[in-house]
Amino acid sequence: MRVKLVVSYDGTDFRGFAAQTGQRTVQGTLKEAVRQVSGEEIEISGASRTDSGAHAIGQVCHFDSEVSISGSKWAQVLNRQLPPDLTVRSSQQVDDRFHSRFSAFDRHYRYRILLNQPDPIRARYTYFYHSPLDVDRMQEGAKLLVGDHDFRAFTEELEPHVLNTRRILFSFEVRTSRDEVWVDVIGTAFLRGMMRRMAGALYEVGRGYRSVEEVSRLLDPEERNRLQWPVVLPARGLCLQRVRYGRHPRDFRTALDD
Repeated sequence: MRVKLVVSYDGTDFRGFAAQTGQRTVQGTLKEAVRQVSGEEIEISGASRTDSGAHAIGQVCHFDSEVSISGSKWAQVLNRQLPPDLTVRSSQQVDDRFHSRFSAFDRHYRYRILLNQPDPIRARYTYFYHSPLDVDRMQEGAKLLVGDHDFRAFTEELEPHVLNTRRILFSFEVRTSRDEVWVDVIGTAFLRGMMRRMAGALYEVGRGYRSVEEVSRLLDPEERNRLQWPVVLPARGLCLQRVRYGRHPRDFRTALDD
């Protein structure tokens, strides 16, 4: 039986999603919880390998099990084993063709910037900036990033197998929410560090440190190396909001080289 999980976590005390020897990770913690419940040594795949310190409301995972626990029951039994900063929101049995990563149609990320006054309650979930930002100019820059582009200038160090740095963004919105600026992006897939560097580019635009026109130039392979690449904002402001799938599982692997 293939089981799909929707999980939420506070990433502050995790070293990212992907399992690492000797490190506390989301993937490793979930695998151990399944082992405690069923005695199985399983592999868990996730829709996104979120960075160390980044959070998730709607991360999606899947694993295969041979025990007689119904798909909907897995959330309840796993939550009894999981720590307070990691929760399974829902579980269900899915078709064997479903893959949490390769069947994903799009992913929605949000980056939150807290303005003017620090707040210890939100310090783990926002990046603080002490002054206002020009949100209108940030939105102008965001519009330039929508579509099919080469995002090499918006990544961190790439893994050796990643050769394709083109990605498709369906929407990119910058807006205020009370004393925060929210950067919301929906796209097919994201390169390592891409979301945090895109947010960094718009943050620089909002501060007046970078022109809107430079955002477009960073997408041009002939222009990008003539420019200072954007800052990578800290992971604590980043949250995976949602992952969407079509009604019938489809393998989008050719588009996901991250």
